[in-house]
Formats: sequence, C-alpha cells, structure tokens
Amino acid sequence: MSSENHQVRLAERPVGLPGPEVWQHTTEAVPEPGEGRFVVRISHISLDPAMRGWMNAGRSYVPPVEIGEVMRALAAGEVVASAHQDFAVGDVVSGTFGVQDYAESDGRGVQKITPTADVPIETYLAVLGMTGMTAYFGLFDVGALREGETVVVSGAAGAVGSVVGQLAKLKGCRVVGIAGGPEKCAWITDELGFDAAIDYRAEDVKKALRAAAPDGVDVYFDNVGGEILDIALTRIRRGARVVICGSISNYNATEVPPGPKNYMSLLVNRARMEGFVVFDFVDRYAEAGRAMAGWLAEGRLHSREDVVDGSVDDFGDVLLRLFRGENTGKLVLRLAR
Repeated sequence: MSSENHQVRLAERPVGLPGPEVWQHTTEAVPEPGEGRFVVRISHISLDPAMRGWMNAGRSYVPPVEIGEVMRALAAGEVVASAHQDFAVGDVVSGTFGVQDYAESDGRGVQKITPTADVPIETYLAVLGMTGMTAYFGLFDVGALREGETVVVSGAAGAVGSVVGQLAKLKGCRVVGIAGGPEKCAWITDELGFDAAIDYRAEDVKKALRAAAPDGVDVYFDNVGGEILDIALTRIRRGARVVICGSISNYNATEVPPGPKNYMSLLVNRARMEGFVVFDFVDRYAEAGRAMAGWLAEGRLHSREDVVDGSVDDFGDVLLRLFRGENTGKLVLRLAR
C-alpha cells in the first residue's frame, strides 16, 4: 500500500468546458481510519455528465463541490484498512469516494460488490450502479412505460441512454435512439436491438424522427436538451411522458440557454414533462439491482464500459471525452498501479 494519496481538487469554477486551470493536483498521506471508519484503495472512477453541474455554485439537487475540495465522483475499490465492524480488509466496495487514490469512509452510502470475470468492477459503475438505477427508475417510474409504446431516447449510445433503450425493448416497445455518428448508431441497432437510430450529426432529425416514429412518441427520454428536445416535443402523442434526465448540450454553455419553444405541445397533447434525480429512489435501489442483475445474467441486457487506463491526474482530460461525444457506453477511468 502506497503512503501517498494523489488527489484532484476543484481550483476554480469553470466557464464553458472545464480546462486544466480548473483542477488542482495535490498529494497527501494515506489516511489512517478512525474508529468506525475504513480506507478504500480506489481502482475505478466513474465519469458522468452530472459532474459538470456539481462544479457550479448555486442551488441544485446536491451541494456544489466547493473550491479546494476533492472532486466528487462515484468510484469503486478495495478496503485496505478498517476499524469498521461491517467492512473488512479485502472487501470490494463502491461509493462516492472522489477523484483520488485512497478514500476514508464511515460506510454511509457505500455498497459491497462482488465482481467476477463475467461481471467486472466497472459494470458496478454502469448497469449495476447509478447508471442502471437512473435508466430503470427514469423509464419505469417517471416515464410510466407501458408495453407496446414507442420510446425515443437521446444520447442513446451513452451510459444511461443505451440502457434505457434496452429496458424499453424488454417491455416490448418500439425504440428509436438518437446518437452521434454511424458507429454509435450501428451499435445501438445491431447489438442492442433498437428498432431505429438517428444520427443527429448527419441527418435532419425532425424528418428522420417523423419517419422512425410515424404514429408519434409515447415516451421521450431526454439526456441532451436543446434543439433535440424541441424537435421531440413536436412528435409526442396524447398522454405522452417526457422524462428529463439530463441536458448535456447545455452544460458548458457560457450564456443562459433558451427554454424549449415547443412546450405548448404538452398542453395540446395533454402530456407531461418531468425531471427526476435518481437519489429520490434510494429506498428502492435493491429492487432495481435485482432486476438488472437478472436481465444481465440472462443475456437480455448488455453493459458496455468505455474504460480508459491512467492515473487520477488524467481525470480532467478523460472527463472532456463526455462533452465531445467521444465515449460509447459508460466512461470509466481505471487507475493503473
């Protein structure tokens, strides 16, 4: 076990894309766990679009990361020292440990995981982690999905979007994914079973969506916001549900983005648009976890992790891949030792 803990801290609040000036790289001694606490050697760090919002000051669903704090991140690793009765050395765990090599924890919000050769650690940060929980509750509870409906999902080749589409197919729905680039579009149709894919970089999305969902859209699961959301609103059916999960197209905007122009479609179609945060469903994570693990074991659900090997010092560069649309599936930084 190393005696040094390398960390990435927020040095300043970003304007636009978070460049290298936003990060402070520090080194501290690896902590010794106090009574009722344990230390985790982190091996995998989850990279999520929500991180961009956590850097901003102001009211949100969680407090912002403060200047000088270790950057917040979901992560997984092995317990290497423990004074906690429920966590032993050698346990593999996941939790909000931050962007650092080692983290001390009191166990709150920490889950024990059991990675195998078939289900590696990174899958517990993807389909079997918050990504899967977000897709599950966003589609089934907020989206109130019914069998046989037409579902459209944006960011369809991303971590959440790719799972949403698969879950909708499990329920016998027609699924249309909106993604960027021919490779991503081919992946969601050929491997994940989506019925149609729209390449927003190369196609007229409004025209393509009309062709792919000629009878309209029952559930639109939105991960990107902006123009794509506006187009989707023109295609919703009576009683449709628009699920607001994210708005990655606006996260790095330097001016306040305009709201949707076509929101009156909600009135005309007696539809609803609702945002949600996965933490609202914390009491039901076990339910979703059992369902997702079962579908994964049966081969009816697939998890793809875009794993980048590096150190915590690479975090800032890897994070930018999200906002450039360079990842397919769940983006994870695996720490080399």
